[in-house]
Amino acid sequence: MCWSQITLIPDPNFEQALIDLGHDTAPLNGSVPSANINTIDHLDVNLKNITSLTGIEDFNNLTILECTKNQLTNFDISQNIKLEQLYCNGNQLNNIDVTKNINLQILWCYGNLLTALDVTKNFNLISLVCWENNLANLDTSSNTELVVLGCEMNKITYLNLSNNKKLSRFQCRDNLLTSLDITNNINLGFLDCGLNQLTNLNLSNNKMLNTLLCSNNNLIELDLTQNPLLLNFECINNNLCILNIKSGNNDNIAFINFDSNPDLSCVIVDEINGDHSIWEPLSFTNYVNSINQCENSIPIDFLNDFIGISYTLPILNNGNYFTQSNGTGIPLNAGDIITTPQTIYIYKETGCNSNESKFNVLITLEDYIIPKYFTPNNDSYHDFWNVYDTTNSISDILIFNRYGKLLKSINPNSNGWNGTFNGKLLRSDDYWYQIRFNTGDVLKGHFTLKR
Repeated sequence: MCWSQITLIPDPNFEQALIDLGHDTAPLNGSVPSANINTIDHLDVNLKNITSLTGIEDFNNLTILECTKNQLTNFDISQNIKLEQLYCNGNQLNNIDVTKNINLQILWCYGNLLTALDVTKNFNLISLVCWENNLANLDTSSNTELVVLGCEMNKITYLNLSNNKKLSRFQCRDNLLTSLDITNNINLGFLDCGLNQLTNLNLSNNKMLNTLLCSNNNLIELDLTQNPLLLNFECINNNLCILNIKSGNNDNIAFINFDSNPDLSCVIVDEINGDHSIWEPLSFTNYVNSINQCENSIPIDFLNDFIGISYTLPILNNGNYFTQSNGTGIPLNAGDIITTPQTIYIYKETGCNSNESKFNVLITLEDYIIPKYFTPNNDSYHDFWNVYDTTNSISDILIFNRYGKLLKSINPNSNGWNGTFNGKLLRSDDYWYQIRFNTGDVLKGHFTLKR
């Protein structure tokens, strides 16, 4: 407020700061000559316990204002139209009106109580740091010159960064973001988006990225193959199923941590045998060259088919018993006694994928069982033909084609015959067996090969 060439400074701490800077003289009288302040272009009143900046409007030529870590709850800078840099962090501000400060290039207002911030008129803004406030929304669509944006520790649910194509450093940690589109931010080098609710993060256009911090989200898949400059990467506490770091730059990575992703069973890298000694977790070892090697990586137990009077289900290390595929049907437990013929499935499911095996239980009082057919198609089921000898009464088994040519001699305790002769697949057809018992008796018959 200016009256008769005097600017009122009602806050004694503000006036004392001006005295200390040589812009006023003691004693404190609640005012300062306007001529002493209207040419000042840089004012630093940090850490002065100031509660009011009344009088700041007469600093007509002010381009830089530093008033951090005071006790300010509000101030009026609408008359300071030449202002280019404003540092007011660490106060108790619940509102800042910068709509008249069209020359503003730097605005640091972090550590306040702001619930709203309008920067739509600040077209020249290159650095906006507003973290640790109570912002629910932030519109930066008009700030096309923005290079630095720090809005972490707020309550922001959505950000549109499509117009911020010069953005190089972006920090939005600890907000309420469920999605984040940074495909237009091709100059982005530093990204910290941890402590949000992201399930997806497309980094394919961010080829300048050198630091990525995305811990404590809900990310399922992360592809870093298009980020050859990445040096620092942290992605702990997510739900990663796939992590692809095959960028051709693995040897230059200085820091990497993908710990606490319980369903992550493999990581795709440049070299399987490369130096991963500084990568965390140190206990992780399943590095692979391609995504195909990650398929069916969920461990599952396999049990052999059983033939006999009854069968007791053993304890499993990986998976649970079910009477139908994909974890359906009736659950079974280790120790259950099976007395009826059936196929039993072992199923394991994680947040990423599932895996399954199965085995057959054949309940019989017979000494041996001769399968009527088999299907050698490498699906792990019925790939071999053999006679099930429950009493070890068979010495060997001979297999012939329909013309009587001997194709294979097998032992009943072996895997059996896989449907080949001299390394070549034989066609679907009937084949004949000759079973020779320990007693010298011989049993003949035929069975079918199906492809």
